[in-house]
Amino acid sequence: MKKDYSHHPCFNAKVKGQFGRVHLPVAPKCNIKCNYCNRKYDCVNESRPGVTSTILTPQQALTYMDKVLEREPRISVAGIAGPGDPFANSEETLETMRLIREKYPHMILCLASNGMNLAPHVEALAELDVSHVTVTVNGVDPNVIKNIYGWVRDGNVVYRGIQAAELILARQLKAITKLKEHDITVKINTIAIPGINDHHIEEVAKKMAELGADLFNCMAMFPNVDTPFADIPEPSKQKMATLRKKAEKYLPQMRHCTRCRADAVGLLGHDQSKEMHGCLSACASLPPVTEQDRPYVAVATLEGVLVNQHLGEANLFQIWEQKEDGTFNMVEERPASLPGGGPQRWHNLARSLRDCRAVLVNDLGEAPKEILSKMGVKPVTMSGFIEMGLEAVYSGKDLSKLKGRQNKCTSKGACTGGGTGCG
Repeated sequence: MKKDYSHHPCFNAKVKGQFGRVHLPVAPKCNIKCNYCNRKYDCVNESRPGVTSTILTPQQALTYMDKVLEREPRISVAGIAGPGDPFANSEETLETMRLIREKYPHMILCLASNGMNLAPHVEALAELDVSHVTVTVNGVDPNVIKNIYGWVRDGNVVYRGIQAAELILARQLKAITKLKEHDITVKINTIAIPGINDHHIEEVAKKMAELGADLFNCMAMFPNVDTPFADIPEPSKQKMATLRKKAEKYLPQMRHCTRCRADAVGLLGHDQSKEMHGCLSACASLPPVTEQDRPYVAVATLEGVLVNQHLGEANLFQIWEQKEDGTFNMVEERPASLPGGGPQRWHNLARSLRDCRAVLVNDLGEAPKEILSKMGVKPVTMSGFIEMGLEAVYSGKDLSKLKGRQNKCTSKGACTGGGTGCG
């Protein structure tokens, strides 16, 4: 099947009975607290955002994708919609998208986010040809928004009230603008909450149209127990019809939303989450990626003999392997990620070294060290002969004995690549 963007059933109601979607639950963490959301409870019989029977790693998600397509070949869309936010779990999200894109190049890739940490990753999404992104925008006036979120977290800092509202709105507007600059189709989800923002839906639609959004999905809030909005009744169908009609003056309306789970699978009118529950659980039990799945070691070197380059200085990396007789062989040279771009540079590098268990460098900063380690590429700081480092990595020797330059990096991602220790 050729990739046809009109085959996305959420963005094109005409094909909802012909093509389906699968949501891959690889994003458990969230960076905001919505007053209508409760992710504690999961029953396979309920269909609402934020719930899943289990969490998958990117590799497990790829295996699950294989099984889903065996069962339902009409799946045209692979998406990530939580159960938290994809960009509170950016490494897992981007790795999953990359794995799916490599194996299933025809597949439409889709994401649903609150927009809080979306903007820094738009370029990476465009590179992966993620064609459809949904952003949940519940207001465009901070005085309305402040009543919808309990808190908003930016890194290690938690904001509440008007500060939280102003922050998330600014991030959402920036993200949507960048998505459209990269020609990515944008759907806006707005949760209609009686007495909170239902008077404000038309203003949201108007602002989103100005930013170039393509589709608007006005969703009725579903009351959840143990939440601040538990006692607010669900808006009536009549009320929702009125709100959608007002919003339709500005943007086309989605009227066939099924409020999907984070592990939804199948056609919109024939969800197969219950049938695939056992398969999902089985895939979640698969063993993690081992060193055998990462046969190579990357090396930062000037001449191919010594480990003598800082991570930020390297224009390319030599890729080495250990042969059956215990000797080492240089397989190829790979270009390094381009300087600039902050942390995204190191995410790109980690993906390019995804088949490497370690990278030998003379030194590196804390930001790339953390990102590479999370992605399964162990940074080894050393100076000396390449073979000495390779032997230590492949034999499991104490890597702390390999000493490199001790330049101290104080940057968390603003490296200039000048070899001064800033990564």
